[in-house]
Amino acid sequence: MKLSLFLSAALMAGVMAARAATQNAAQLTADTNANPQVAMTALFGDPAVAKGKGFEIKRSDLDQVVSGAKANAAAAGQQLPPDFEISVLDQLITIQLLLQQATPADQAAGKIEADLQYTNLSKRFPSPEAFARQLTAVGMTVAELRAKATQEAVAKAALKRELNISISDDDAKDYYNKHPADFEQPEMVHVRHILLMTIDPATHSPLLTNTVAAKRRQIEDLRKRILAGEDFATLATQFSEDPGSKQNGGELPAFPRGQMVPEFESAAFALNTNQVSEVVTTQFGYHLIKLLDKTPAKEIDYATAATDIKEGLARQKIAKLAPAYVQKLRAEGQVDILDPDLKAQDAKFQASQAAAAAAAAAEAPAPETSK
Repeated sequence: MKLSLFLSAALMAGVMAARAATQNAAQLTADTNANPQVAMTALFGDPAVAKGKGFEIKRSDLDQVVSGAKANAAAAGQQLPPDFEISVLDQLITIQLLLQQATPADQAAGKIEADLQYTNLSKRFPSPEAFARQLTAVGMTVAELRAKATQEAVAKAALKRELNISISDDDAKDYYNKHPADFEQPEMVHVRHILLMTIDPATHSPLLTNTVAAKRRQIEDLRKRILAGEDFATLATQFSEDPGSKQNGGELPAFPRGQMVPEFESAAFALNTNQVSEVVTTQFGYHLIKLLDKTPAKEIDYATAATDIKEGLARQKIAKLAPAYVQKLRAEGQVDILDPDLKAQDAKFQASQAAAAAAAAAEAPAPETSK
């Protein structure tokens, strides 16, 4: 049983989809207004797939998280593990069980945590509108995201209290001092770009030779106009074929080395502030890149890292202590999986989780919780 960000698949799908604009622009040409969950609900209804004392989980609740994770995995060229769907359902059930244990103090702490998560996540997008578009792409509104994040954070606060989890400053500082490589922030660049695609966004097949030649002439003309004084952002909004950034004047989130296709990365890191690149050719098409700013590599100081360190150490303790407690809650809450296929999967999943917990307990004793 994992407590670390139950909704991480859905939350991060939006972030990764935006970031994928520079890695796989073709994938972002899909209709971001399409919501497969709505279509499925219209066809098959929205039955409950699990229930317990005082709660039930609808098929749409499960599908929303799973579809977001699938979109994220597809953008990264990865596949989800076979037991992913049932693990999500297990997490959603756990949230509901923990919400029933929550105190007013847990609710207050959860709201503060959820607001911070939302703020940090939204900062990774060029504008609130870009953030909302990415949420739409995974079938979620801002209000739904905030509500689900708050539920998750309240559940996490309740579990930490029930298990008496507390990480001291000394614990966090000790980890920081023993893991210096974890706190090195790489050099980052922040750019705008214009993309004229030379592949079909649906099939990824090359466009006709005449069309590619015309795009080359167009991108060269745009570069001349920029060098003559026209505004890069305005031209990006008018002509760029990257839907993930064009409405923001071609602006992309800051990125380190290793996240972009090599040609794009090399050109971006070679630029000086406000310099515009030559035409850059990648597998997606022709780009112009303007460097907005560059952040040198640096060491993250303890004060900046402390909150994340404490959260990580708390997750380690929770991973050891939570399974037995959650199994107790499931029994008391009379949890029942209503979908036959999911019920069969859940039996196997719970058995594997129990075996993993037993193995972990045999390897090392659970750490003492701080008072």
